[in-house]
Amino acid sequence: MSKNKNLAVISVIIAILTALLISAGIKSGDLNASVLFSQIVGVIIVFAFFIFFILLVKKLAPQHQPPQQVQVEMNTGIEKDFVIRPITSNYTFKDVAGINEVKEELIEIVDFLKNPEKYRNFGINLPKGVLLVGPPGVGKTLIAKALAGEAGVPFFYQSGSSFVQMYVGVGAKRVRDLFSKAKAMAPSIIFIDEIDAIGKARGNLRNDEREATLNQLLTEMDGFEGSEGVIVIGATNKVDLLDEALLRPGRFDRRIFVELPGLKDRMEILKVHLKNKPFKGNLENIAKMTVGFSGAALASLVNEASIYALKQNKPFIEESDFYAVKDKVLMGKKRLNTYSPKEKEILSYYQAAKAVIADWLGVDFERISLVKDDFKEEDKEIISKTEIMSKIETLLAGRIAVEDRFNEKYSNAHKDIKKARELALRMIKDYGMGENIVGDESEVAKILEDAYKETKVLYDSNLPVIEKVYEKMLKDEIIHKEDMKKIRDEIF
Repeated sequence: MSKNKNLAVISVIIAILTALLISAGIKSGDLNASVLFSQIVGVIIVFAFFIFFILLVKKLAPQHQPPQQVQVEMNTGIEKDFVIRPITSNYTFKDVAGINEVKEELIEIVDFLKNPEKYRNFGINLPKGVLLVGPPGVGKTLIAKALAGEAGVPFFYQSGSSFVQMYVGVGAKRVRDLFSKAKAMAPSIIFIDEIDAIGKARGNLRNDEREATLNQLLTEMDGFEGSEGVIVIGATNKVDLLDEALLRPGRFDRRIFVELPGLKDRMEILKVHLKNKPFKGNLENIAKMTVGFSGAALASLVNEASIYALKQNKPFIEESDFYAVKDKVLMGKKRLNTYSPKEKEILSYYQAAKAVIADWLGVDFERISLVKDDFKEEDKEIISKTEIMSKIETLLAGRIAVEDRFNEKYSNAHKDIKKARELALRMIKDYGMGENIVGDESEVAKILEDAYKETKVLYDSNLPVIEKVYEKMLKDEIIHKEDMKKIRDEIF
């Protein structure tokens, strides 16, 4: 069909040229005219053959698809691995043990999702996003599922790594598709696990695909295209790597820290996992020996203890079974930290001193646990030398207290000492708070020495309070800000 079309085109060209010659007055009887006519016809034939040759080569050449079509085909192949399917969560907060403080933060969001009109009528906007921050294994995904179950809304789960692709535009398309589906089923919850995979801070090392994906996520969370009724929950254990644009108000409005469980929380978690299992023993003893265990680690411990008891042909799971498999669980969790009774004493006294000195100096915190302190970061443009010195003295308090009580120096102070030195260096180098505008290392050392002496005086004067807080820390593994006033009132 194509060949006939080409011949037809050539015939038309010959006919047009012939007609032009005749109209010019060339007749077949004129010899000279005949020669001229023959020459012209020859040129026409050569020209026609040339045109035919070009069309033939074009026909035989391999046909390339347009770039847009290739991109669509590539995307189609990739998208087979990316399925957007809502989950109806059967979990509720009752199924998640040891997160009482987190539950309090999330109950309000549940009410938002259940009764949006109540809040809209009062001029209150639905929160755009909630960021769950905490170490691996503390139950961030389970918390998100429980939130969806409590609210009774569709739950869309995706891992941050599922948006990271080698082809530019694929990640952004996946974000659009995810939000489009969630909006269609609003109110709904989108949960992005390991959000740092796409939300890392943008820097000099440019990655067009990741930046395009992050930009699309920022656009969707801004609600510019009507994302009302969709709450985004992100989970990460690397909040310090996230881009500032992702953390600003209006995107992730709330940041909830999910910590390693304390003593009471561990007891609740163990109860959940031992439910419907034949256990005989003191649960508190097991909770006490699992300092530093996450919820996932506790689940693994219960499972291993159950297997061990079954192998021993025991009718019950006993405390001894937990002690027998504890090391096995620890070996399988390289990041897991657990502490001996002596180490627990050292940490309790260390953290108690920090809590008391912080409270005395007005360094704000919500709670301080055996394994983590929760000092609030100052979001202020102007900060005084006195405020910075108070932070440095708080950071040095634990080392001074432990050295005094145990007559020994321990390595657990290294992070706080590093932070204290960084603050002192910033005071001298950046803020010019030393004796000279341009300070040196000697002035940094002097600030730390002065802070150390002042902290020692504060430690001695607050010793009765520190001892009382130490007792509570040793027992409960956590101290809250509101507990400090009660303890001071009891002593004084």
